[in-house]
Amino acid sequence: MTIRPGPRPRNRINDPEGMRRKVLDVAEAAFQARGYHATSFGDLMTAAGVSGGALHHHFPTKKALAMAVIEERVAAAVEATWIAPVAAAVSAREGVRAVFEAVAAELEQQGFVRGCPLNNLAHELSLADPDFRAALAGIFAAWRQAIADKIAADQQEGREQGTDPQHFAALAVATYSGAMSMAKTAQDAGPLRDCLAALGRA
Repeated sequence: MTIRPGPRPRNRINDPEGMRRKVLDVAEAAFQARGYHATSFGDLMTAAGVSGGALHHHFPTKKALAMAVIEERVAAAVEATWIAPVAAAVSAREGVRAVFEAVAAELEQQGFVRGCPLNNLAHELSLADPDFRAALAGIFAAWRQAIADKIAADQQEGREQGTDPQHFAALAVATYSGAMSMAKTAQDAGPLRDCLAALGRA
């Protein structure tokens, strides 16, 4: 009697970091599209194609997952969209103008406005939990400080002598945040261009 070997077991793909990134990708998109409260762990498991055990291994709670999205993804988006371009610009005002223009052009090209990731979560979560509020406030503070630092650097070069760095930074951030909220409501990038024109006269 000959015993035939059974089928070879499939090699398990062990990529915990890849799985974690995938869950963050799915959560980031879901929180922006539907909101934190309207998204369940079950929704995320299905969309990411992972088991409950795998999801809870990386993120024991939904709050832990949201905190990771805020600290890793939303902060990175603000860094890439705002902080780095302003720091690299020839001046603070030119950096702010370039960001408004770039975002408006991107929205016009894609044909819809999902809103600012930081704004969206701040509106939903700031009153829900002090940890969420602190994390979101920290990103806003870093954003404002980057613009204020650029104004201060301009002043060292003899420009912007009549400008208060912190006040201009607060105005730039608030103008952009408000413009994005209006653009999202109208599904039109026009408010960004309108607000940029007004900010240029400030």
